[in-house]
Amino acid sequence: MYWNCTMTQKPLRWIAAGCVCLLLICTALVVIPAGAINLDPAGSASSNTVTIANGDSVMIHGIATGHPQNGLQLWIISNNYLKVTTLPVNDDNTYLYELKPADTQNLASGQYFFLVQHPMMNGQFDIVYDPSTGTIINRQLSDGNNKEIFKLSGSGSLQGPDSAQALMNAIGSQNVDDTFATYSFYISPPDALINPIGNHYVGDKFTISGSTNLAAGDELMVEVTSSSFQPTDKNQGSEFSGASGAVTVVPGSNGYNHWSFDVDATAFKPDEYIVKVSGITQDVTGSTYFNILPGQPVMSATTAIALPDTTTFPATTTPPPVVVTTPKSPIPCWIALCVLAIITLVRKRN
Repeated sequence: MYWNCTMTQKPLRWIAAGCVCLLLICTALVVIPAGAINLDPAGSASSNTVTIANGDSVMIHGIATGHPQNGLQLWIISNNYLKVTTLPVNDDNTYLYELKPADTQNLASGQYFFLVQHPMMNGQFDIVYDPSTGTIINRQLSDGNNKEIFKLSGSGSLQGPDSAQALMNAIGSQNVDDTFATYSFYISPPDALINPIGNHYVGDKFTISGSTNLAAGDELMVEVTSSSFQPTDKNQGSEFSGASGAVTVVPGSNGYNHWSFDVDATAFKPDEYIVKVSGITQDVTGSTYFNILPGQPVMSATTAIALPDTTTFPATTTPPPVVVTTPKSPIPCWIALCVLAIITLVRKRN
């Protein structure tokens, strides 16, 4: 399109051209904002760092506005571990990546960093990885030459948090228009912890709970068994006291998820009890002990009992009238009156 930019002859065209240019600039800023990635990790609870178990899956999904044709670049970095791959972006600008159970099963314990890189305005990744040399390269320089920034793998390379921080600094430099989002998680062997239970009494109803690094949705088997219970011959009688059932892991806090199991001790006999928690699909176990005591707790004779104060009344209540009872005279009233009358007559006669 040709625009006549002679201000003296066509002033309205100058104004129209300026408005159109301003509109195009605003549209570009709206379509591809500076923070073009919204990283929304699945099952991340309320924090940006969670703990997962070997054998659980990790899913990263989010929205990449601007629909980059070359997709997104995903970096997974840890000590002695590096993976760089490209993520396609769907028609609705969403993306999804999953570390499957087979992938996490053999990962070493430690912290792992995800970095999702968006190419932004020029449509190309300005910070790239060269697997042949293990170096990070800046492709966007004023002289047009690629520049090696630091080594990400191999001899003399940065490790773990240092390499992740160096990568973020490179993508965030002024001469690079790429943007990124980050997320991290810890991997450790499967673990199931049981909170302290304390002593209970026959007939109590209470909850056994704990925490685990298993993913939300995984299942655990909880078994509560009397420690005196032993397998017996089929001809011998045996008395079983306990409970068992499967529970589902729910999202928790501070990097760990939670589980709970309700217990009704109405049919329990007084004894020491063993609680065992085990994974149904994961190789994880945990155990602890508690006691069931006979009857209910008895109040000690020396325990002070607070009685209501009968000498005070609520401010809105009128105190009852005070009734004073005087002792009865030992002589009937009519006899006393007669004696008094006789004494009076005698005195008048005299």
